[in-house]
Amino acid sequence: MSEVPFTKQMRKVTREIHAVSDAMVNAKLAFALSDNAVWAEGLLVFYEIFRYLEEAMARLKNTNVGKLDVEGMRRTDAFQEDLNFYLGSEWTKQYEPRESVVKYLLHLQKCEKSDPNLLMAYIYHLYMGLLSGGQILAKKRSLNKKLFPFSSQQPCGNAVTDFGDIPISKIKKELVEAMNNVAIELDEETKQKILKESKTVFILNNEMIRSIEGTGKILIKKLLMIILLGVLIIGTYISLFHLEKYL
Repeated sequence: MSEVPFTKQMRKVTREIHAVSDAMVNAKLAFALSDNAVWAEGLLVFYEIFRYLEEAMARLKNTNVGKLDVEGMRRTDAFQEDLNFYLGSEWTKQYEPRESVVKYLLHLQKCEKSDPNLLMAYIYHLYMGLLSGGQILAKKRSLNKKLFPFSSQQPCGNAVTDFGDIPISKIKKELVEAMNNVAIELDEETKQKILKESKTVFILNNEMIRSIEGTGKILIKKLLMIILLGVLIIGTYISLFHLEKYL
């Protein structure tokens, strides 16, 4: 019986915490479909993490970490392009990473210093998430723009989920193959460390997602609209009821 591919083991070990992460992402980042501020803030919190990982892949290009640097996968320039679009070209002058981002970066630095192989957990999970979930979210935003052409969304600002002429399926396939090929050469102790670190990936992701403040404001706004609509409907019904009494 053949051994279960390492990438499947990575997914399996994170299944429980991944479900929590998915629920939170769906509840919060779904608002990005109708509000550019939330989309931009989501980009902002993950920008530093992807940049760090890509710089690490360059620093460690002759190691196992460098083997995951699939052609066309890098997103730093795309993040910067989108952030320039939403926040203006001078957004970096007053920018300071929030506490959850700083904590994440410090942990990545610790991993790189103690055991660079642990970074592969972050590279695999984050890029697969961007390739899969990010692409779906981008399509939903595009559909939302077609359905509501006068909303605040703009036709640009989606560079991070645009991989040009390179098929998404090709990048995903190559990343999966790269991770599994590297795993074949790893000892069991190292593989177990990577599997354990995979859980930390989602714990840190969740902490950053919780820091996205714009979603709360949008939720309140939408709830108020629903409440107001309900009041109008009830008011109309009561008025018609009283009118019928005098007819």
